[in-house]
Amino acid sequence: MSQAVPPSWKDLGKSSSDLLLKDYPIQGTSLEVKTLTPSNVAFKVAGIKDDKTNAISGDIEGKYVDFKNGLTFTQGWTTTNLLRTQLELENQIAKGLKLDLATTLNPAKASKSAILTAIYKQPSLHTRATVDLFKGPTFTADTVVGRDGFLFGAEASYDVLSGAITRYAGAVGFSAPEYAITLHGLGNLSTFAASYYHKVSKDVEAGAKAVYDTKSTTGGVSLEVGAKTYLDNAAFVKAKINNAGVLVLGYTQALRPGVKASFGLAIDSTRLNEPTAGQAAHKVGASFTFNA
Repeated sequence: MSQAVPPSWKDLGKSSSDLLLKDYPIQGTSLEVKTLTPSNVAFKVAGIKDDKTNAISGDIEGKYVDFKNGLTFTQGWTTTNLLRTQLELENQIAKGLKLDLATTLNPAKASKSAILTAIYKQPSLHTRATVDLFKGPTFTADTVVGRDGFLFGAEASYDVLSGAITRYAGAVGFSAPEYAITLHGLGNLSTFAASYYHKVSKDVEAGAKAVYDTKSTTGGVSLEVGAKTYLDNAAFVKAKINNAGVLVLGYTQALRPGVKASFGLAIDSTRLNEPTAGQAAHKVGASFTFNA
């Protein structure tokens, strides 16, 4: 039986994370516009107004894809004067191998970064090696192996100058078409997380995540559960609640092909009777996406 390529390390537990984190625009109002030219040049303009600080931030990005030569070039510029450049080369040196160089430059602060990544994917194997050239330099590697739905992953970072392993983590999981379970040991195995995702039916999804931090002074386990229901082919609602009593609701509607609106509301159920709780306790936001 042929084996599929397993997810990357960062995508272990992605189904549960997407269910609990995406489509809840509660931090402010955001707008994103994407366009694509016939010559495979994609443009993206995005901005967000933070309701807490009233600050408006944004960025503009252009991406060119040369499918024939497996080359992708991306250039971005933010309102904080940060220049982002990314160059990707895939399946040219070897099948399943992708090279990625991502750089940032802030001329005003004279800060810069350059991260070189090599990703190799084959059936039952997904591995990645990253070198942060200006920080350390630091070498980070992660690998996920999978067979018959079972997944095993590990990550470690090594500081070249100090000659020491600065971070390590591990994970195990099981993935099936209708559900997925993932256990993580993060932060040098000081934080443990368990998550699950279940596609109950074609219209209903459910999931949860529990996190235990051994270094936390408060102790206990933080728990979050959520669900997603499709109302029709163009709309869905989401809801989640955590053990701190914060209830978050989300509604997404496709207004027309390429146009999507999302609305979010967060309510601290433990502070409903506080007349002065205001915005600090409860949040509301919206997100609009245009794709042409």
